[in-house]
Amino acid sequence: MPAAPWEDIELMHRLGLAARTLSMTDAASGAEEIIVNGVLAVCDPLGGLYLPETGTLVVSDLHLEKGAAFARRGMMLPPYDTVATLNILSAVITRYDPKLVISLGDNFHDRKGSKYLAPELRALIAGMARGRDWIWINGNHDPDGTVDLPGSCADELIYGGLVFRHEPSLISGKGEIAGHLHPSATVRRREKSVRRPCFASDGSRLLMPAFGVLAGGLDLRHQAMHGLFDREKLVAHLLGRDRIYSVRYTNLTA
Repeated sequence: MPAAPWEDIELMHRLGLAARTLSMTDAASGAEEIIVNGVLAVCDPLGGLYLPETGTLVVSDLHLEKGAAFARRGMMLPPYDTVATLNILSAVITRYDPKLVISLGDNFHDRKGSKYLAPELRALIAGMARGRDWIWINGNHDPDGTVDLPGSCADELIYGGLVFRHEPSLISGKGEIAGHLHPSATVRRREKSVRRPCFASDGSRLLMPAFGVLAGGLDLRHQAMHGLFDREKLVAHLLGRDRIYSVRYTNLTA
């Protein structure tokens, strides 16, 4: 499925911000600090979540090799999504220099993605992982974990007062950092609607935006999000061109 025009524009903004980040050494001035279950978290406009107390960087839903997965099914997409996603990931790692990277599942778009990953792309990941710990959380697209990549795989992780898993739980969501649903939100700006991927949090749990450039998004008002948040406290932290825009759920548009 080709990207929608707004997704193409958002991708160009993220790639441009990533390129600027790689040439700078200061922290992201456009990031937004929030609290999740008592833990300080930094929402970065590149789509990563940094936890300064533990030196942890969290990303979710990379969907690496999505173009290749579609090609194996006879649907031709440009084969550049993996390198574009990894370039953005490299930029956010450069910005925060984390001790630990947690990738929250759907790291690859299918079970074969990491097995057939090109050597040069494998080397990019190895370079980013050098000198730090790396944990791949298993997702529904890649439940068997990764093949011959740095780090370790797990179904979920409890660390630093938070629970990291791919799919959000309706039973025990307190302190949860999850992905899977690719949240996005729409606001009215200058008489037109603007849709962006977003972090979504009510202070108790947080849902990550999809990091992969071909991952797409699901509106925060969609029924799949029902029951996950206290809507009176829910805030969408939208990924802007070079900063985060925080908007209360009640101020979002359909």
